[in-house]
Formats: sequence, C-alpha cells, structure tokens
Amino acid sequence: MLNSTIAMRALFFLLALLIQDSPPALTAPQPGAELRGLIEIQGRMDSPEFDSAELAFTYAPSASDPAAGWFAIQTFSQPVTTPVIASWDTTAVTDGDYTLRLRVFLKDGSTLDALIEGVKIRNNTQPPTPSPFPTLADFSFQPLDPAQAAAVNPTPTQRVAISAATPLPENPASLKTSSISSIFWQSVLAAMILFAIFSLILRLRRP
Repeated sequence: MLNSTIAMRALFFLLALLIQDSPPALTAPQPGAELRGLIEIQGRMDSPEFDSAELAFTYAPSASDPAAGWFAIQTFSQPVTTPVIASWDTTAVTDGDYTLRLRVFLKDGSTLDALIEGVKIRNNTQPPTPSPFPTLADFSFQPLDPAQAAAVNPTPTQRVAISAATPLPENPASLKTSSISSIFWQSVLAAMILFAIFSLILRLRRP
C-alpha cells in the first residue's frame, strides 16, 4: 500500500513538472490555411505562473517587426483548459495573409509566445468547386443517321482504271464475205465454160 502511495505521488509530481515546463501553443488553424467565416482557434496556455493572456493577429509581413501593430481577438484573465480557446470572426478582417499570436503573461513579468504564421483570410474569394466525375448517365448515346454515319466514316472506294481495248490491225490475208462469193461464182462460170469447150471438142472428133 505504501509503495502505491509513493508511486502515485511521484506520478503527480512528474505531471506537475511537465505542465510547468509545457510552453503555450497554438495548434489550429494550421500555417498557410485558408480561413473563411467564424474560425475556432485551438491551443493551450496552462502554466503555474499564469497571470493573463492575449490572443491577437497582425499582417503577415510585419509579424517580425517589434513595432508591428497587433490587434486583440480575445484576452484571458484565467487559463483556458479546453482545446478551443477562442473563436475568430474573419469576416471583420480584410482578406490577406496574417499571423496569429498567443502571448501568456507570467507573474514574474515575463511573457511566453506561440505563433501561427501565414494564415490566409479569403472571405471574398470562393474556393474552387471540384468538377464531379462523369458517369454513364451524363452521356447520351444515340444511333447515327445513315447519312451522318457515312459522313463520319466514309467507305473508301477503290477505283480501277480500265484502258480501252485497242483494235487490232486488219489481217491482209483475211477474205471478206463479198470476195468469197465473187470467187465462187467465177469458178462456177469457168467450170461451165471448160465443160462446154470439152463437149465441143468431143463432138468435132466424131466421124
């Protein structure tokens, strides 16, 4: 039992040391984030020497300037133990790049700071709308008219060149029909004349 009590006291002592050594911090929004409307600011400011705290912002280019003007968002007389320490209405601020600062004032007069740099207020600039991925319902499938299909995919026509037949020269040895008929009748006539002459010779030789 004694050992358990000693262990619990040691654990609480270690937790107290961790809390005491834990510096203030801002955990949200993230550096470079685009802010619109009412924004929740998250962080921690627990410290045994806590006296008061201030959450403020300034223009980003002047954050490192000791004389930069800081504009209070909220002041704290007691440490906030919840993750969300304040809400910031960014519509009351001109669009631009800013730095957030949580400053904790300690009882000994020193201060501890936590910064978030480069937050971008963009109330007057709408975020780009992502284009939806097309689905089959977005496409209209309609059959093409035959004339349109022919215009889109014309059928190639193969042209074959056929040369005209060249007439052959006339054969000098060929005989025309009229020439054959003339030769036939001439032969008949000659044969009849020879037959007549032969008959006449036979008659003259008879005693």
